[in-house]
Amino acid sequence: MKQITSIQNPLIKTLVQLQEKAKARKQSGTFIIEGKREIELAQKGKYELETVLFLPELISEKEVNAFIKQGIEVIEITKDVYQKIAYRDTTEGIIVIAKTKSLNLSDLKLGNNPLILVAEGIEKPGNLGAMLRTADAARLDAVIIANPKTDMYNPNVVRSSVGCLFTNQIATGTTEEVIAFLKKNKINFYSATLQNSTSYHTQNYTKSTAIVVGTEATGLTQPWRDEATQNIIIPMQGEIDSMNVSVAAAIILFEAKRQRGF
Repeated sequence: MKQITSIQNPLIKTLVQLQEKAKARKQSGTFIIEGKREIELAQKGKYELETVLFLPELISEKEVNAFIKQGIEVIEITKDVYQKIAYRDTTEGIIVIAKTKSLNLSDLKLGNNPLILVAEGIEKPGNLGAMLRTADAARLDAVIIANPKTDMYNPNVVRSSVGCLFTNQIATGTTEEVIAFLKKNKINFYSATLQNSTSYHTQNYTKSTAIVVGTEATGLTQPWRDEATQNIIIPMQGEIDSMNVSVAAAIILFEAKRQRGF
């Protein structure tokens, strides 16, 4: 078995770049996954793994081979190397290089009555990851990111989604492209915004539906407000007029799920 003992090894330098640079991930078409649960979910989500690196003090070669598919290069690394490339401390001694997937709208496979989350311009990986967790919990048909400000394969997105990046159908596009996609597929969309809105629980989400949310700082752009089937709002009883975007999305999505009998 191949071993890497130096942090100056070219592969290790490549992994550091993949952890830190969106440009490196985009150019290579690869990204990093850490931890057994995340790797297992990636395999279930049909992500292709290229290389596995493991620290024998934390996970044995036998354990690695037990859940990694055959035909993938497996490399043993030292503690110094592991600490250099690991993004977080609790990843159980295993890291993989995986291939990214196409995130085109045209790749989405939707059923007859989909429920979709659309998030526009989300900058914080933690918020994006939290929404992917909600999408998984609600068994949504798809998550669409309009005007993405964060690389979907940012290690913080992988971490904060606890692997739900791999359990959801995901696509990205410009706001104009996403609106056109929704209209083409006859999907009603409800924009969470302060302007010209009605309470979210008064709407019927039992037919093909997309819930659209934006950032707390700037909200949704004008096209979402103008083109929406209905603008909706979560009534606020405190001193502020908005809440965390991932929390707002969860509240509305689970109202939609309630209406659908789930």
